[in-house]
Amino acid sequence: MEQKKRDYFRQKLEELSRQLLSDADKTINEMTDHRDSYPDPADRATAESDRSFELRIRDRERKLLTKIKEAIERINQDIYGLCEECGADISIKRLEARPVTTLCIACKTMQESREKAQGKQ
Repeated sequence: MEQKKRDYFRQKLEELSRQLLSDADKTINEMTDHRDSYPDPADRATAESDRSFELRIRDRERKLLTKIKEAIERINQDIYGLCEECGADISIKRLEARPVTTLCIACKTMQESREKAQGKQ
């Protein structure tokens, strides 16, 4: 991959990382600032459900942050955009859609087929 494209994806990944960290900070502030008292048990249950949902989202984003760091490391090692399974180039369209991907579409399709077949056993 040419340097200009690597720089573009590095910037895209770093911006995504900053956004995720900013969202996490907002969540922490909101959860620590709230001293809600709900007289209605249904309202309390709704608030707890909302918090639980928010925490699940943040956990998924935490995992995505790890993948972002790994993608930036692949850029540093000049292997970003190469399929870790077959070594082929990952299409720019696929990297645009999922910049943390490590598999080309053919290898990802095969991986999903294997997982689906194992699930049926």
